[in-house]
Amino acid sequence: MSIHTNLIRSFGYLIHLDEAEKEFISSLFVSKQYQKNDHFLREGQVCREAGFIEKGLIRYYNIKDSGEEVTLDFGKENDWTCNYESFLDHSPSLRNIECLEPTEILTLSYENLQRIYNEVKEGQKFGRLICEFLYLQAIKKLNSLYTDLPEQRYLHFVNDYPDLQQRVPQYYISSFVGVKPPSLSRIRKRLSL
Repeated sequence: MSIHTNLIRSFGYLIHLDEAEKEFISSLFVSKQYQKNDHFLREGQVCREAGFIEKGLIRYYNIKDSGEEVTLDFGKENDWTCNYESFLDHSPSLRNIECLEPTEILTLSYENLQRIYNEVKEGQKFGRLICEFLYLQAIKKLNSLYTDLPEQRYLHFVNDYPDLQQRVPQYYISSFVGVKPPSLSRIRKRLSL
């Protein structure tokens, strides 16, 4: 059985794993391939899997009542993806997760996540550390939404995703920053001076 190297490295940043645990964890994940514009999750579906992005790029977004899409975040290689609220309480998802490129995601069912918690020595610690990380990320994004000017939000995007400017269409970046594309162009021009 092959070990998913990047996936196991992601676990290894948080907890110690012996060789048997590395193999056990690798065996619980299923590799799925997505084409550009495919969805890992659509609004209204229950999120039944967490995913680790082996290759590719995703976008989280909502659709306003007006039909306008609002980009919430991005994910790339070696990031985890999921709608955790839906995954944890089995409620319908309030957001979409779309692949912006051909993408390979290693998926883990809710039941297999519970097996990691129960059967891996530091599995519970892994779950706690992931929850703490997600909480801090959510608070940081919420604070930015309410307190940062668009220019600051754009700088956060550049700092958080330095390699994505060429991979993500500009209208998704402008949506993420909270401005129209012409305003994003002006912000980029000002910052390049």
